[in-house]
Amino acid sequence: MEHMLSARDLTRVEIESFIQEAELLRSMSRTELLKVLNGHIVATLFYEPSTRTRLSFESAIVRLGGQVVGSENALETSSAKKGERLVDVFRVVGSYTDAIVIRHHETGAIEAAADWSPVPIINAGSGSGEHPTQALLDVYTIWRELGRVDGSRVCIMGDLKYGRTVHSLIQALALFRNVEVVLYHPDSLGLPEHLYRLPGSLKISRAHSFEEAVSGVDIIYQTRVQVERLQDAGEAAQAGNYQLTGEHMQQIPLSARILHPLPRVNELALEVDDDPRAAYFRQAENGLYIRMALLRELIGGRGLATEVDRRPAAQSC
Repeated sequence: MEHMLSARDLTRVEIESFIQEAELLRSMSRTELLKVLNGHIVATLFYEPSTRTRLSFESAIVRLGGQVVGSENALETSSAKKGERLVDVFRVVGSYTDAIVIRHHETGAIEAAADWSPVPIINAGSGSGEHPTQALLDVYTIWRELGRVDGSRVCIMGDLKYGRTVHSLIQALALFRNVEVVLYHPDSLGLPEHLYRLPGSLKISRAHSFEEAVSGVDIIYQTRVQVERLQDAGEAAQAGNYQLTGEHMQQIPLSARILHPLPRVNELALEVDDDPRAAYFRQAENGLYIRMALLRELIGGRGLATEVDRRPAAQSC
């Protein structure tokens, strides 16, 4: 793997390998982990605000023994303010570091410029397009919570038009067998058409009520409305009916799990947090380990090969 740019570049085998690696990294001591990226430098460039993604990547780098350089508000504090092209950013920053983790405000910009980078590029969110590492941690969380991904029924709620996490997750789920995705969203915030035409056995349908959406589900993937990307006030007005509260939890199967890529606003009530079905904070923690696995794959070499050989493999998804 040269870069991590899109969920469409992943295979099922690769996702399962990352899950196995994440499980391995969870079990290792701090001393063992520090050897993985020892001497490597990773740049984190965030042109849009981020808390979980940026800090989980930076924590992953440090835990693996690497060092971080970067810019938290690159749109304002880097040469982007002067109009510098992303191609030039990759060429220059790539000469200083061993990999670049980047979030960018323009959809597709990261993918378009990646070929010019001398080092691996990791897409940490590209406008309203994709967020492939979030898809990895989401699938990892489904596997950890359910013990499987195959055969799962997943309800995705909220803003599916601008929600880049949804776009990547659906492409990742399409790699698994007999997965059913039920969409529940405002009319103006539906899934982009091309995501209905993915190869594989993925079944996608739309629900028109909350009761219909959550009937028999294994996973509810709640999302916030991407207010910063909405094109008119009407889109935001429709979103108020797509909330998840304590009262809604009474209609959800006891075996189901609630996921959310975070941050949340008012689409997910605080009262849901105490329910054991609420898995979104465990989901955020999983992001640390799956990103450690990704960094190790892209720049850490094969120093853990003997560890993998003598530790039990993760069960199939």
